[in-house]
Amino acid sequence: MLKAKQKSIFVKAMSNNIKQTDFDCMIKGELFPLRNYALSLTHNMEETKDLVQETVLKAYRYKEKFQEGTNLRGWLYTILKNSFINNYRRDSKRNTFLDSTENTYFLDLPSHRTDNEAELKFIRKDLENAVDALPMELKVTFTLNAEGFKYHEIADQLQIPIGTVKTRIFVARRILRNKLQDYGVAFGYQSA
Repeated sequence: MLKAKQKSIFVKAMSNNIKQTDFDCMIKGELFPLRNYALSLTHNMEETKDLVQETVLKAYRYKEKFQEGTNLRGWLYTILKNSFINNYRRDSKRNTFLDSTENTYFLDLPSHRTDNEAELKFIRKDLENAVDALPMELKVTFTLNAEGFKYHEIADQLQIPIGTVKTRIFVARRILRNKLQDYGVAFGYQSA
């Protein structure tokens, strides 16, 4: 419900000749709701202040476009929302990095990358040795799982309960994790 003074200002604003002081009072009355709406968009107090200031500046610049019978708060919210969207688009374009050099995409292709084959051989050999050192029932269950068989398929093939399959795989993984711990740290899978 509008107070009497705000009502009279509102009625005056509806005429084509809005006085500067009346418009100032109407804008001041909408600053708090504008600030809240801007904060919900930006989630940053400094950006909120800038956005509200830009909205008020545009409102003064285009006050002759404020039409009789329209809602001032809705008009200001529309200005604020459009300013936010325009700023967001401008910032997005500003932060986009364009690489104009030619043929750089070849550098990232897997066919143009070389891996350290010697290091991979050592890792593969250590992994094979660790799996071979597992007890036979753990090794068979773990190997079938690593080859892509599902728990129930392994249970059917080995004729053991599915719970036993899960336990054997869990124990095998734990043993391998302990034996290959140095690789986990080196490749960032475990902390030192």
